[in-house]
Parts: sequence; structure tokens; C-alpha cells
Amino acid sequence: MAFHDFNELRYYAFDILSAEPVAQGIFTRLGGVSPAPWHSLNTGGMNGDPRDNVIENRRRIFATFDRPVDTIFDVWQVHSARVLTTKSPRPLEQPHQKADAIITDSPDVTLFMRFGDCVPIYLFDSIRRVTAIAHAGWQGTVSKIVQATIRTMAGAYGCQPANILVGIGPSICFEHYEFGGEPLKQVQDAFGEDASEVISQLHGKQHFDLWKANQILCLQAGIKAEHIQISGVCTASNTGEWYSHRAEHGKTGRFGALLGLK
Repeated sequence: MAFHDFNELRYYAFDILSAEPVAQGIFTRLGGVSPAPWHSLNTGGMNGDPRDNVIENRRRIFATFDRPVDTIFDVWQVHSARVLTTKSPRPLEQPHQKADAIITDSPDVTLFMRFGDCVPIYLFDSIRRVTAIAHAGWQGTVSKIVQATIRTMAGAYGCQPANILVGIGPSICFEHYEFGGEPLKQVQDAFGEDASEVISQLHGKQHFDLWKANQILCLQAGIKAEHIQISGVCTASNTGEWYSHRAEHGKTGRFGALLGLK
């Protein structure tokens, strides 16, 4: 079962990771303390919601898996191809580093990222016991952040792509992601012959399939097709449960994504 409930919180978990020794959850917007327009489990601290609300919402998410908040490792996400590795949490008093993928092999670290239409990508190597989260909007996808993550897992931890499991999480779907202008050209340049697989017309407009694009990038990097799970959950078509930057015209929050070794 993909969705789970804990107290008033509701989160998505990948079936492909359900038997693995990881705590994993991509949380809906339900069960928090933030008022409108961020109601209610907002984890984004840059959009006007008071910081105390964000801290309490984050505490509730970590309590779901009985993980201390001070095990967190999170970053300032900037739509880049930068990947960070860590063996220790981020001290809560220290500023965030800028990156869009984070990796650890330590059970004392809980990886955490925030999303509002971009794709959360979970990666796990059960042989090397390495976890990673990547943040892939259109810019991160064009920059091939997921391939950079896989390369770093291989180079820093000795992971073999064939052993890595990948979950492509809730985000804006093809039907709701109308796309054009210079960003469209960048996608076409980045994907070359595969561009027609990820860009196509719907109702006379060009649309971008972030799920398919990141699946292609994973396959190119050596991930087995049977090791990739796409959630199929669209954030823009269900703003009752998910934050969507595009569907809510920027007046919204960010949902949290947690991944940690048990």
C-alpha cells in the first residue's frame, strides 16, 4: 500500500523500498499547524509561514519514524546539479549548503528535502547501504542531477548502478506541465534523440514529462528497469493533499521528503 497514515499525517512510501532497512516517507500537506495558504504541514521556510510553524511541522514528520530532528541533513535547494555527501547531520545552528542531491551511508543521518511540484527521487543501494535524495525540477532534470547522484554514489561509496533502487515520487505530471520557450530548447538539447519521449503535444500545447525524463536518465546511468518505481501521483491535480507551485500560482508551501537508514 503506497499511502500510510500516522496520527493526522499522511505520507507516500515506495513499494520498491518497503522491504529495505530504510525509513521513508514523502509527506502530503495534511496534519500540520500552518495556516492558509500554507495549510497545513508546510516545511518551506522562505515563503512567509512563521518559522515556528515550519519547525513544528518538521518535528511531527520526524516523530512519525521516531527519528530525532537533530539527525537531519538538509540543504538549500537551488535547481543545480550539485551533490553533497555526508556522514553527520547538519548542526541546526549552521546555515544550509547549496545543493540538489544529498547522500549518506550513516544511520545517524536523516536526509530531508522540500518539494512543491519538482520530483523527489529516492535512491538506495542495499549492498553498500547508501541512501540518497535528489531534487529534480525541469532545471535539475536538464542538468541531469539524478545521473550526478548515481555517479557520486559509485565514486564515493563504491555503489554499482545495477544494485541501486530508484523511486520517482509525487510531482507535477505531464498533463499539467505545459512547457515552452527557452526551457523547451534546453530540454531538447539535453535529451537529443530522446526528446520526443519526454516532450509532446496535449491540446495543442507542448508538455514536459518529468517522470519519463528521469526514468530515461536512470536507465542511461545503468539502473535496471525493474529497479525503478514511478509513483504516478500528480501534485498539481490534487492540491487538497499536495502543495503545487504551479497549480496554486506560487501561493503555497512545500511538502517534506524523509529518507534514513534504520
